[in-house]
Amino acid sequence: MANTVKISSCELINADCLEFIRSLPENSVDLIVTDPPYFKVKPEGWDNQWKGDDDYLKWLDQCLAQFWRVLKPAGSLYLFCGHRLASDIEIMMRERFNVLNHIIWAKPSGRWNGCNKESLRAYFPATERILFAEHYQGPYRPKDDGDEAKGRALKQHVMAPLISYFRDARAALGITAKQIADATGKKNMVSHWFSA
Repeated sequence: MANTVKISSCELINADCLEFIRSLPENSVDLIVTDPPYFKVKPEGWDNQWKGDDDYLKWLDQCLAQFWRVLKPAGSLYLFCGHRLASDIEIMMRERFNVLNHIIWAKPSGRWNGCNKESLRAYFPATERILFAEHYQGPYRPKDDGDEAKGRALKQHVMAPLISYFRDARAALGITAKQIADATGKKNMVSHWFSA
């Protein structure tokens, strides 16, 4: 059940995101500000309902698919996320959105103030992440459209024989990769030509 508050011309809706957003027409939303569960940050059930990170990210990707569908071409998306999965979420968002900024909100106070710093295994997070993105202008095409696999296959088909040729030529000449690097001044490039 959605709770709605109207302030002037703005309507704020508090509801289950996936349930409610499916009722909205395409390209109908100017701004999405969302603070979904971060997964395993809070002890409550709503933040621990997924089997693991992959399960959580699949759920969030369903949300992103709906955000992409309803966001207007000039619309903006602000997505809050925790530090632990922020990079995974940003990479996932880039498949559908143009991520403009990765904002780091440094909080002035929090649980870390009462921690015994010496007993912590890792730095205690004192920040939240906000990913700011815009809608891509073209139609969404998932990255698994076959182009990436074709590129890998072509690379193996074209590069494997070249690598084999260069490796055999180097062995026939009796020179080392280090000698080639010293002669060319390209210290880190030799491995590209002599390893599969």
